[in-house]
Amino acid sequence: MSFRRKEDFEYHISYDPANEVPNGGANYNGLDYTDKTQIELHTLFDDVLKTRMHGLCFSLYEDGQKPGDIITEEQVRRRMKIIAPYTKWVRSFSCTEGNEFIPVIAKEYGIKTLVGAWLGNDNELNEREIKGLTKLSNEGYVDIAAVGNEVMYRKDLSEDELLEYIKRVRESIPTSIPVSYVDAYYEFTIKPRITEACDVILTNCYPFWEGCSFEYSLGHMKQMYHQAIHAANGKKVIITETGWPSQGESFKDSHPSKENALKYFLNTQSWSQQEGIPIFYFSSFDESWKVGAEGEVGAYWGIWDKNENLKF
Repeated sequence: MSFRRKEDFEYHISYDPANEVPNGGANYNGLDYTDKTQIELHTLFDDVLKTRMHGLCFSLYEDGQKPGDIITEEQVRRRMKIIAPYTKWVRSFSCTEGNEFIPVIAKEYGIKTLVGAWLGNDNELNEREIKGLTKLSNEGYVDIAAVGNEVMYRKDLSEDELLEYIKRVRESIPTSIPVSYVDAYYEFTIKPRITEACDVILTNCYPFWEGCSFEYSLGHMKQMYHQAIHAANGKKVIITETGWPSQGESFKDSHPSKENALKYFLNTQSWSQQEGIPIFYFSSFDESWKVGAEGEVGAYWGIWDKNENLKF
């Protein structure tokens, strides 16, 4: 459900290979694909899926649907069945309009849940989201509660308003459930009060949207992660979104393609497994509605296409 306006993006870190983070490893910019055939790449993709990735962002909407539409339990259940063999966690973005089925059905498959309340500039809708997140948490369907997604980036709420929502949720659900907020990695550096209010740091890291060439994309993402680590002051950091589109317009030096999307997925999953980095990959299925916010490229971030077929 996360979306961006491509004209809003600028560099926040300039990637420099000399600034390698500790334990970056010899293949800092990813796996060596020099001698890999397409068949070998697809076999590697199958192997990665079968080992089960840490987490997936759940794509709710079919072709012709969009946020605001009411989604049925049957549709959620069908899509959950498709992704269940391949992920340990699932992330949802809202607690209304059918999104509330996501964590409930995930638990049926033994999948852990990062459940988000979608906050914006509509106080009435915000109240519905907060009540939904609180209800799901108290009923045992939430492993991590996320109060808002990129609200500071969009400037939909003030910092004080967001902090009050976080405080309300923290006081209303079991203390065993971590409560946090999701935003771009740099927001946790420039807004320390929000960082302090979070039990864990939930950060979105997109080399693509910072115009990074694929060649340096994994290294750039690692630097984003370590900037969040530095801001976290010892708190656990989870990458809640990262991905690469398989089709659409380029953004600066970032070029969508099926090959780049496949290799970026393999690079991030390899790093996640080798270094124990928790990552929620964005996203499970392509969603056509996102072209309105991001241009054509917005519709092609899924591992599965809009017809629920694996791309690779």
